[in-house]
Amino acid sequence: MDIKHKRFNRIAGYTLLELMIAMVVGLFLIGGVMFTYLSMKVTTSDTVEMGELQETGRIALDILGKEITMAGFFGRAKADSIAFSEVGAVTAPATDCTEGPNNGSFPNPGVGTNFRVLYGSVVPENSTNALTCIDDAVGGSDVIQIKRASGTDVSGSGTDGNQFYVETTLGSARFVTGGSTAVDLTGTNVWPYNHSVYYVSEQNYTRGDKNISVPVLMRKRLTVSTGIVSESVLEGVENIRFLYGLDQNGNGDVDVYRDATQMTPADWEQSGTTKIKTVQVSVLVRAAEEDANIQLTNKTYVLGGDAAGTQRSLTFTDNYRRMVFVSTFKVNNSGGDQWLIAI
Repeated sequence: MDIKHKRFNRIAGYTLLELMIAMVVGLFLIGGVMFTYLSMKVTTSDTVEMGELQETGRIALDILGKEITMAGFFGRAKADSIAFSEVGAVTAPATDCTEGPNNGSFPNPGVGTNFRVLYGSVVPENSTNALTCIDDAVGGSDVIQIKRASGTDVSGSGTDGNQFYVETTLGSARFVTGGSTAVDLTGTNVWPYNHSVYYVSEQNYTRGDKNISVPVLMRKRLTVSTGIVSESVLEGVENIRFLYGLDQNGNGDVDVYRDATQMTPADWEQSGTTKIKTVQVSVLVRAAEEDANIQLTNKTYVLGGDAAGTQRSLTFTDNYRRMVFVSTFKVNNSGGDQWLIAI
């Protein structure tokens, strides 16, 4: 009877040693599962963030590239030989985006220089002002100004009352204000006219109890009713740099790249044989929030190199993820006789 009792006790439960061994093995298994889960979570978060940075860079280059490609498009006329007439029929904004001669929203035929359809500058460090119309720019980043016709020929169609238009022939152009009345004069084409300025700014907002500062690609745009208006285009763009490829002898090839500080008035006016054939765009994009999973120390990002071999090197000590994207765009309507369709 004693033997049966002992046997029953051995079958009915576990010893303390067995329980301790099972607990230790279970802790190792749970720890492994937790480690795997946390690793996958970090990897997924990093992958999503890197994908967002890549998408931001791609979109930024796409937006800027389309504008640069069509800079100076004026329907049927060549910008470097066009005779602008009846400019006085429209009124320039009270606070126009302009710097240097013949660089406002509309040309000034009386100054004796070509209308600047493509122009750039660098915002000084510790400054937020540029082109007399910008007061919220990031210092040390570039500004680019582009004037062009866009869209499709609207001759004979109703026009937008808040949009300026340019009416062109083979050798002349005049600017008109849109409205409900169709513009349809014999021998002319009518296109929407855009004067746009792109730059980088910062915007602040609150998420929960945190104050977040986000870099933003901004645009100043010409309108009839409000003049120059500001628009947020794309969050995450922290710095931009433009290098202008110049053909200096008229053979159609780029001879030298210059940044905005190295350009001369003749370069911007594209007079004589000097033409801006390409523009190299460097974009630095940044995540919206710091990443606790990385530790960055004095990380440096390089944006382009000009004719003097000068690079824009930006060093950061925070834990924001960043990427640099670079692409070169041809200015299709620079100095040629063949115009491309506007986009």
